[in-house]
Amino acid sequence: MTYPLTPRAGSAFKAFRRTLLSALLGTLAATSWQAAQAADYPTKPIKLIVPFAPGGGNDAIARTLGRRLGDALGQPVVIENRAGAGGKLGVEAGVKADPDGYTLTLISNSYSVNPSLYPIKFDPIKDITPIGMIARGPLLIAVPTTLPVNSLADLIQLAKTRKGGLTYASSGQGGISHLATELFQRTAGIEMTHVPYRGTAPALTDTVAGQTDLFFSTAGAAFPYMKSGRLKVVAETLPKRIQAEPSIPTVAEAGVPGYEVIVWYGLIAPKGLPADIQQRLNKEMNVALALPETVEQLKANGEEPAIGKPEQLMAQIQKELAVWKRVVTDAKIQVE
Repeated sequence: MTYPLTPRAGSAFKAFRRTLLSALLGTLAATSWQAAQAADYPTKPIKLIVPFAPGGGNDAIARTLGRRLGDALGQPVVIENRAGAGGKLGVEAGVKADPDGYTLTLISNSYSVNPSLYPIKFDPIKDITPIGMIARGPLLIAVPTTLPVNSLADLIQLAKTRKGGLTYASSGQGGISHLATELFQRTAGIEMTHVPYRGTAPALTDTVAGQTDLFFSTAGAAFPYMKSGRLKVVAETLPKRIQAEPSIPTVAEAGVPGYEVIVWYGLIAPKGLPADIQQRLNKEMNVALALPETVEQLKANGEEPAIGKPEQLMAQIQKELAVWKRVVTDAKIQVE
């Protein structure tokens, strides 16, 4: 048996149908607009936010990629440095931009560290569209030439037996060199005293001078001192030896299995980026990274292109969010 709609119910139903139809038309219009945008992309310069000051490793990677990505896309990629709070401020600006492909953000290890150190105003997984990994490299465990060790095993033994222990430098409280060394201590079963510096340069300078006993340095910063004989490198933190200096053993090879730290760089956009634009950016970025001049430039700094799919960047972020949260909690690390 059917029941006829009352005039009032019929009006309500018609209003509901109009609202539903309007919503569907709006969705179709938005989808059509996004498709048109993706087909024409890019039609103007692209902004690449670097959440650190000019002159550092993040900035150098961004400028290397930006030039070649701009050539491939036919539009300039403009670097915008937004430093502060260990990279947090620049990333927050990037993820809150319009998801149209004209604001991208370079991220690195700090992206996975910061949620454990700072209150952040976005979800590091749900609020981004991954484009892909850019490059990866190791940290080098560097010691002064005056320290009586020639291997990682020697270093661990000295840390266990020297009265007062060893001191280790870092580029700053809560930075990747700090957390990587804390993770190393726990994996190797040793304890050392942390001496934080404001940046890699002063930390490395004092390690060379023997003011601190070791420093987990980026390869590009340590190479000149190592090659000139002013610094010894006893191990590197990647799971495989780096092509630039294959004589340096990995930490795992040198006697601490299960330990690895990758210094990585990646490219993200805000959530909601059309899939066509995401795929285009990933494709052109991978082509740029495969160029011989890009490979050689990265190799000079002990790094290598990290050509791959967006899902690989997301997997790296998810893995490190868990790792660094555990390290920060166990070591009771805090930043001001």
